[in-house]
Amino acid sequence: MADVAFWMIVVLTVASAVVVVHHDKLLYSAIALLFTFFGVAGLYIFLWADFLAAVQVVIYVGGILVLVIFGIMLTNKITTVNISHTSMQRGVSGLLIAGVLGSLGLMISKSPWLVQEAVVPTETVATIGRLLMMDYLLPFEVASLLLLGALIGAATLSRREE
Repeated sequence: MADVAFWMIVVLTVASAVVVVHHDKLLYSAIALLFTFFGVAGLYIFLWADFLAAVQVVIYVGGILVLVIFGIMLTNKITTVNISHTSMQRGVSGLLIAGVLGSLGLMISKSPWLVQEAVVPTETVATIGRLLMMDYLLPFEVASLLLLGALIGAATLSRREE
C-alpha cells in the first residue's frame, strides 16, 4: 500500500509540474503549483523528513503561493502590457532535455545500489526544536531581528511620497 501511495504522489507531483510549465493561463499554473508543493511535501514524508514537509507546506504553500496568487489577482487588469511566453528554442531545449535524461538514466543504471536493512527513523522535529530553542537560540533570534528590520525597511521604501 505504501508503494501505491508513493507512486500516486510521484504522478501527482510530476503531472502538476508539467501543468505549471505548459498551461496558458497563469492562475491555473499557480493552482497546479499548489499540487506540486503538496506532492513534494508528501515525498518528504516518505523520506521521514517530517520537519521539511511541514516547512514545505507552511512556507511555500502558505506564503509563497499565496503571494503569487495575490500578484496575479492584483495585476490581471493591466491591459497595456503585452506579455508573451512563447519559446523560440523548443528543438534545442528538447535535445538538451533528452541528453540530460539520457545521462541520468545511464548513471542510474550503472550505479551500484546498496540495499540496507530497514532502519527505524528518528524524530527530526524534536531534535530541530531543541537545537533552535536551546543551542542556537541567539543566532535564531538575531536572524529574526534582521528579517524584521528588512521587513520594516521594505515597507518604508514602498511607501508613496506625499
